[in-house]
Amino acid sequence: MPEEPTTETPAPAAHAPHGHVPLREAVDALPPYVPGARAGAGERVWKLSSNENPYPPLPSVLEAIAAAATETNRYPDMYASELVEALAEHAGVSREQVVVGNGSVAVLAHILQTVVDAGDEVVFPWRSFEAYPIAVAVAGGTAVTVPVDAAGRLDLPAMAAAVTPRTRVVLVCTPNNPTGPVVHRDELEDLVAAVPSDVLVVVDEAYLEFVRDPQAPDGVEVMNRHENVVLLRTLSKAYGLAGLRVGYAVGSPRLVAGIRAVSTPFGVSHVAQRAAIASLQPAAQAELLERVDALVAERTRVVEGLAAQGWELPETQANFVWFPFGEATSARAAEASAAGLLVRPFAGDGIRVSIGEREANDLLLEVARRWRTA
Repeated sequence: MPEEPTTETPAPAAHAPHGHVPLREAVDALPPYVPGARAGAGERVWKLSSNENPYPPLPSVLEAIAAAATETNRYPDMYASELVEALAEHAGVSREQVVVGNGSVAVLAHILQTVVDAGDEVVFPWRSFEAYPIAVAVAGGTAVTVPVDAAGRLDLPAMAAAVTPRTRVVLVCTPNNPTGPVVHRDELEDLVAAVPSDVLVVVDEAYLEFVRDPQAPDGVEVMNRHENVVLLRTLSKAYGLAGLRVGYAVGSPRLVAGIRAVSTPFGVSHVAQRAAIASLQPAAQAELLERVDALVAERTRVVEGLAAQGWELPETQANFVWFPFGEATSARAAEASAAGLLVRPFAGDGIRVSIGEREANDLLLEVARRWRTA
């Protein structure tokens, strides 16, 4: 005989206290992204805390920005078609291999959203770019960190050994932010050969244009031979568009189509698209890369000056230098700030200092001399 239908009202589900909407555990546990220090109103300091390009935009880029600003009542091209064409030509790939986003951090988030399911592992070096653990957690992944070595270099064999059946992504930051060294061609090839072909290797090349090491890999060449390699790039550093947020990924057409599918609609503003296109014009690009050469020359001068003071620092191929101060980090950063120099401390690890204007770099050398005697 069938059971009589119940008429009892189910007990209500337990809820949080009134007005308290619970956050996802992963969000509650997120480490905060700490931006570089900014000067207060009226302060006369040098800001070397954010790896910014110290040069202002080119006149031709400013003209493009001003013209685009008159059209901000309209939505931008959702797929940034003209910019994608320009970036594809710049990288030497097809347009189907390029996808853009609101800075390389947003593009990284889209990459992870494309391939990472809840609980999947993402292997990355540490210390490295501080957005990595945040992006992994938001995507629902599990962070697997591998320490950099004593010279601040990525330990790629250890990263390969950390791959498990749950690993979906390996992040390779080269040059590594904040320590500076670049991954060498043979090291990257060995890593790609060691990981399964269904594990995505993201090569983060945010500081690519500053690299002068002849042993550095050609990322596009590696990507073209390995479908599980994607390159992450930005126009914030060498091209001086940090305030407009233009990042992009270069990968296989299938992977890029997936990244584009999860990307934020209209993620790159019209003003940013026009500024980026103007920056990639041959004459503008040549002038911008001359500025990069000047920053590299300043980097060399600073590194040589620090070596003459007795510093033994990681070999930087980026637009910054790294001081591994450990527990003395906060005190040293406060001393720099008191001297008029804003730097980027990473508590308990060290201080990253960007290469800036010559006067700012001179002050860095003076502060570093005081640090030696502290």
